[in-house]
Amino acid sequence: MKRKRVMAAVAVASALAVGLTACGGGSGSSSTSGGGGAAFNAAIGKVFNPSETKGGTLRFANSGDWDSLDPADMYYGYEWNFARLTGRGLVMFASAPGQEGTKLVPDLAQSLGQSSDGGKTWTYKLRSGVKFEDGTKVTSKDVKYAVERSLDKTVFPDGPTYFNDFLDLQGYTTPYSDPSPDKLGLKAIETPDDSTIVFHLKTAFSGFDYFAALPSTQPVPVAADKGADYKKHVVSTGPYKFSENNLSKNFTLVRNDQWDQSTDPNRKPLPDQITVQLNVNADDIDSRLQAGDLDIDIAGTGVQAAAQGKILGNPAQKQNADNPVSDRLWYAGINGDVAPLDNVHCRNAIEYAADKTSYQAAYGGPTSGGDIATHLLPPPTQGSENFDPFPSPNHAGDADKAKQELQACGQPNGFSTNISYRAERPKEKNAAEALQQSLGKVGIKLTIKPYPTSDYFKLYAGKPDYAKANGLGIMLTGWQGDWTDGFGFLKQIVDSRVIHASGGNTNLTVKDPAVDALVDKATTTSDTDARNKAWVDVDKKVMSDAYILPGIFAKGLLYRPANLTNVFVNDAFGMYDYLALGVKK
Repeated sequence: MKRKRVMAAVAVASALAVGLTACGGGSGSSSTSGGGGAAFNAAIGKVFNPSETKGGTLRFANSGDWDSLDPADMYYGYEWNFARLTGRGLVMFASAPGQEGTKLVPDLAQSLGQSSDGGKTWTYKLRSGVKFEDGTKVTSKDVKYAVERSLDKTVFPDGPTYFNDFLDLQGYTTPYSDPSPDKLGLKAIETPDDSTIVFHLKTAFSGFDYFAALPSTQPVPVAADKGADYKKHVVSTGPYKFSENNLSKNFTLVRNDQWDQSTDPNRKPLPDQITVQLNVNADDIDSRLQAGDLDIDIAGTGVQAAAQGKILGNPAQKQNADNPVSDRLWYAGINGDVAPLDNVHCRNAIEYAADKTSYQAAYGGPTSGGDIATHLLPPPTQGSENFDPFPSPNHAGDADKAKQELQACGQPNGFSTNISYRAERPKEKNAAEALQQSLGKVGIKLTIKPYPTSDYFKLYAGKPDYAKANGLGIMLTGWQGDWTDGFGFLKQIVDSRVIHASGGNTNLTVKDPAVDALVDKATTTSDTDARNKAWVDVDKKVMSDAYILPGIFAKGLLYRPANLTNVFVNDAFGMYDYLALGVKK
């Protein structure tokens, strides 16, 4: 995820591309109930303040905006976490603390997928009695249509591309040019009856259940689909539905009276109402959390630097905080489409010049920010190997090596380029300023360019033509693995074949056929140890290309006001589980 993910590993055996695991950082014990009163990290590995009391209003705020409320067009980890409140996909990550939360469980489907044809065909049977919010029965055709529409990356540029990459599409691109999508549609998905859906892949893939857990398998009724405008009213199959939706401002969820607990073993919804405010100043969110005027910062990446010091320095507040480890990497993409960064030596100069201690400080330091990263695969990822191709004393940068690389690329006096970040994220602004200062010491002059979070990947950093035309030589971003193996972490940020000209990309800068070939080798390696080593080879090749400047492996300081109940970090998302939360009335 652009953040997904996030991300205790659950191995999946198979002959091809096995070992996928849910995105989630290790968090200790997986006991299911909390003991004692409030304490630091009390919601990691167990449920803090367990309760079955229903009622009240759960209040969220977001410093930015959604990619989209449309399940076909979302790719932030918090969006996937939240989407389970309104929609039911074929499969989901268990709503549980610790490693239990990384396990896949059937949701709309009766069981996990049944594979055949050597892993190229996957079949699911739907539960009976599931309805849309208007009382209409959910059928396999509604799931098929949901996946079909998600393939259209012109209409839905921000969603993941796994179905595009693995289904046997035979040229199919969109249901919107299909004259009768409810009758014909994509041949790679069959619906022999209303409760059966069958997926046909181009190549065998043992981890398909993880694709079935994507929000894009949440059913969509054809008659209700308005294309890009479907986000204005997403039709619910979950325990909540939208009662109000003011795009980019706020929305409200209320109970869905057509949701039936007897069909859903995964959800026990507690609040009567859920409110979400959008585009709220990040520091204001922190202040309101501490004052009890707000329940959750929905982004799930932790409070800002100013609040971190206050909370950690006050025992009464620290007992309401959690500091989970995730497999999220905060990093900067170095854009080879922008001269002189088309020269590897100029990219190397950035790698050597960067002071990573100031990068770390920008995110709050080692305790609540994270550990300095020198490569891509985070430590929680299966097979991750620690290496540093651009060493410097105390990670503070090596000006002499940087100047040597500038000489080698024909820019002995340095050069100028732009650096982008998400405007609503103060930590990214801090990181941009830190890089501006450290790179400036060797003559690399950075002009800082902020862009809105909601369109950062769709229209700006994630749109190749825009990034090139506007000289975005460095683009700040972050990534949390979709699963905690090499495929789940690297595929969507280093494989050039997932890049779409229309935008919405999470691979911002890595465009190397040699990397693509190594990705294919890793994906088709059956032995677990050999496969993990193959993903390390991908990591090393990307670093040797200097297309990515790793910043830190993330930690975040999450704050839970005293009125929250059923609080725990779900390791599949690396943040609080939004499906389980309740409030004291």
